[in-house]
Amino acid sequence: MQRRQRGVSAGLLLLLYQISQVGLQNIPSVTLGVLVLNIFLFLNPLRPLTEVCLSVNEAVHRKNWQRLLLAPFHHADDWHLYYNMISMLWKGIMLERKLKSIWFAYIITVFSVMIGVVYMVLEVLLVIILDDPSYGMNCCVGFSGVLFALKVLNNHYNPGRVSSVFGLPISSKYACWVELVAIHLISPG
Repeated sequence: MQRRQRGVSAGLLLLLYQISQVGLQNIPSVTLGVLVLNIFLFLNPLRPLTEVCLSVNEAVHRKNWQRLLLAPFHHADDWHLYYNMISMLWKGIMLERKLKSIWFAYIITVFSVMIGVVYMVLEVLLVIILDDPSYGMNCCVGFSGVLFALKVLNNHYNPGRVSSVFGLPISSKYACWVELVAIHLISPG
């Protein structure tokens, strides 16, 4: 896990600019709270990334379960934070208005923990199937898994829409999967 730069940086400034363009008054309360929490923890991390990242080795073998709660809200660098929070801003605005704040807060909470559980199950399966213990050491941070789940939920509530992924029109039903592959190709870490 790479160390990130501390303090104000280009990605953070661009994120704050984008938020100001939307206007605080136009961002529903839970969405705004998630943005503020992630920005705060980026500027004031609870621990170094190596102590909050989620891995099978750390969470299961060393029984450091708090990583399930910490990993989603810490980011590797300012651009990681920027892309995740811009995505959260738009998905949050659409979904929180549709689902209302209490239900949306519940969904964010459940997704934040369950994505980590699913990640660890998949890593354990890779260790077993490929007989490669290095998968148990992979360590992740960030809100991307929650955002992916929110995108699937958004597609459910808004069927038939067309999204643009790298300029290509793709049915929103499949766009989240194309986006997932594209993100992995662009930024495999």
